[in-house]
Amino acid sequence: MTVLPDGRSVPVVIDRLRPEHVGEALTVQYAAFLSEGRLYGTFEIPPLTETVDELAADLDRADTRGWAAFVGPRLAGSARLRGVGGVGPVGFARCSVAPDLQGRGIGTALLVAAHADLAPGTESALVTGERSVGNLDLYRRHGYVEAGREVDSEGVSVVRMRRVAP
Repeated sequence: MTVLPDGRSVPVVIDRLRPEHVGEALTVQYAAFLSEGRLYGTFEIPPLTETVDELAADLDRADTRGWAAFVGPRLAGSARLRGVGGVGPVGFARCSVAPDLQGRGIGTALLVAAHADLAPGTESALVTGERSVGNLDLYRRHGYVEAGREVDSEGVSVVRMRRVAP
């Protein structure tokens, strides 16, 4: 259950992110990552430049799995794993929750659902901004450890993190 801004408790349902969800998922992703763009002084970060066609193509790949979080009929967030079944680490990407619903466990529910799909011993990796304290805390709580820092092509200082599925 999650508590909405008006105080009502409602269930969060996690399901696969499907092609028919692409437009709504991208709208939530843009809204969620706007604060990141402001924090880093650039809106040229990949979650804000991804197009509907790119998201649809990503979901169409055999090695990508996507999840959607629904609060009632509303798509409230989404996340993806990339490289599933490949030789390297699986990438955990684009975890986003609608701004008015952040801090209510939806991001955690997406992360848990995605990672439950991984075989024991599977390594996953992600990248987040070094000033994104809430993201860093969330990922650490779920077993991610820092694997390095760098400055990306947009000049954003990022933290690379890794985790091994139990």
